[in-house]
Amino acid sequence: MQPEFYTELNSNQPKTAAFHTLGCKLNFAETSTIARQLTDAGYEKVTFEDKANVYVINTCSVTENADRECKLHVKRAMKANPEGLVVIVGCYAQLKPEEISAIEGVDLVLGAKEKFNILSYLDDLHKSENQGTIHSCEIEETDFFIGSYSIGDRTRAFLKVQDGCDYKCTYCTIPLARGISRSDTIENVVNNAKEIAGKGIREIVLTGVNIGDYGKGEFGNKKHEHTFLDLISELDKVEGIERIRISSIEPNLLKDESIELVSKSRSFVPHFHIPLQSGSDDLLKKMKRRYLTNLYQNRVAKIREVMPDAAIGVDVIVGFPGETEEKFLETYNFLNELPISYLHVFTYSERENTEAAEMEGIVPIPERKKRNKMLRILSEKKKMAFYQTQLGKTLPILWEHENKNGLMFGFTENYVRVQKPFDENSINQIEVLKLNQIENDGTVSVIPAFEEFLAKI
Repeated sequence: MQPEFYTELNSNQPKTAAFHTLGCKLNFAETSTIARQLTDAGYEKVTFEDKANVYVINTCSVTENADRECKLHVKRAMKANPEGLVVIVGCYAQLKPEEISAIEGVDLVLGAKEKFNILSYLDDLHKSENQGTIHSCEIEETDFFIGSYSIGDRTRAFLKVQDGCDYKCTYCTIPLARGISRSDTIENVVNNAKEIAGKGIREIVLTGVNIGDYGKGEFGNKKHEHTFLDLISELDKVEGIERIRISSIEPNLLKDESIELVSKSRSFVPHFHIPLQSGSDDLLKKMKRRYLTNLYQNRVAKIREVMPDAAIGVDVIVGFPGETEEKFLETYNFLNELPISYLHVFTYSERENTEAAEMEGIVPIPERKKRNKMLRILSEKKKMAFYQTQLGKTLPILWEHENKNGLMFGFTENYVRVQKPFDENSINQIEVLKLNQIENDGTVSVIPAFEEFLAKI
């Protein structure tokens, strides 16, 4: 006789599964692939608040409070169904499997190699009384590629083209969590893009850990036949996708040829997100980044030369060891003078098994927070200044599904967030409208392009 906490998954009753994703667009793509595996096997997908047989939590190691966030969502699952099975996957699961398995309510922890084999573990899994079961591996064994894409709001899909990273940035645990750089084949990526187009999705966002490194590991080894330029050249030919957006690309891997292609592209939009991390060359060297500020400046200048209205986003870290007030001001002034559109600001936090965690020159937490706030204010100024340059322009807008207090929102190709009164018929549609004015919430309102014409007659 099975104990009361045993969850029987082989019965004739419908099996249900719920999913929650923490972290990046790549995680969202992979969660969707795992969800499709379960639904293909007969599971019904339900929300995380529903009573489900299985709860899958895809974790992140980049967030400062990965452990707290993981515990929070395990509690949510247990509140929805105390007898539901809780499975933890993702970067945090690879880095800290023992720590996660000890969380009350966790039944199964799957590392980087095992997360896509979740079905093979579920049939024999039962609710744990004490500690969850771990199936993990050494990260060196994770040398294969599983293609993924997610479709969240019927408007855009996140398409995974690359995984892992061969860079050794001194602050980063991603190589420890995801393994070496490896890529999908161009044929598979193109086929996935065609699948997405067939579902009526208007926009694809290319995702990966280091997508500019595309081509490495394309054949299951270090053979490197294709490049990122080859990939985007082929994707630009896919019919049925109006927009393709590049999520994030290292400045040293963003070549002039790729920028030129985007500028003349049928489907790639004028939007680049380029990690900087610091505006101090000394700190870039300490971080073991593969460029200095001069190269970064040249990349931004090239984009502005061929696409004056492009959106350019920047990742930056504050509080890295050795970041004196003088070096922080180097970063602030560099960004202030750079013609960029917005910032993503990260406060440095120590990570086990990284070089930076052992470095001298620790910046006090309050100072890190102060610098973060300064750059977030700068980001808002940059964004508003960029939006101001777009007012009066007539641009195509892709509308999303959310109804927020009677308003709906969308994005121009160059990433200006716009709003208008909610209209169900506009969902997932592209409309050409005139950008009118910046509203109190920081979005831009729009008017029909012909209103200006009517006012003149």
